[in-house]
Amino acid sequence: MELQGTHIPDKILQNRNKRISELHLLNEVQQIFAIEESKDNLILKSITEGFESESNNFQLDFLETSRIYHLSDIEKICIDYRLRFLSSTYFKAELPYEAISKIKHLEKTHKTKLEGFKIMAPAKLFKLKNADDPLLFAPIGNQYYYLIHSWGKDLHPFRKLMMWPFKQLENFLILLLSISLLLTTLIPDGMFSQNQTTTEFLVIFLFMFKWIAGLALFYGFKKGKNFSEAIWRSNFYNA
Repeated sequence: MELQGTHIPDKILQNRNKRISELHLLNEVQQIFAIEESKDNLILKSITEGFESESNNFQLDFLETSRIYHLSDIEKICIDYRLRFLSSTYFKAELPYEAISKIKHLEKTHKTKLEGFKIMAPAKLFKLKNADDPLLFAPIGNQYYYLIHSWGKDLHPFRKLMMWPFKQLENFLILLLSISLLLTTLIPDGMFSQNQTTTEFLVIFLFMFKWIAGLALFYGFKKGKNFSEAIWRSNFYNA
């Protein structure tokens, strides 16, 4: 006669059924879910409706140095890639549960309640006042911030290059001069005179620059646009 092996899942199930009924077990699990959901809702409310805060009570021993950034570091990236660094209360995109889970873990580890969240993201992801890769931060203090979570798709590999003209006024002028020079060289010889001189070329170039600059200024004033170094912490969309 062959002896049957001991099936541990059956044994642990029998032991559990002796200790508690399935109904009571489901009730206990439901209470756990309700408590966790309540914690999640409090964190989500703190992110979407929370108060501004300049610091949190982090414990230094549990901080990862690779996630600590000074405001100047954040500012440079925002300007280079034309991003905003604003209070999480302005963020309109969906917040992933993983971000909430990491906040819960940090609060448990550091035995504190986090607040004053900031998010770095393109302007289109914020509920901004109207005249692609978000990062969630919490303030440490003295203009230092702790990176909690990043999500979404990576920015376009050429975004920094594409946003370079809008970084500051000098960059934008170089772009306008380059476009004006290109368009001037595309004008066929002999359109204004049989033998185009250097002086005539420069005159045409200046008129072309005035035309291009005029269109750019008209568009900029109409849309209320500004350069990245001036708007990286602005809560106005048309900037």
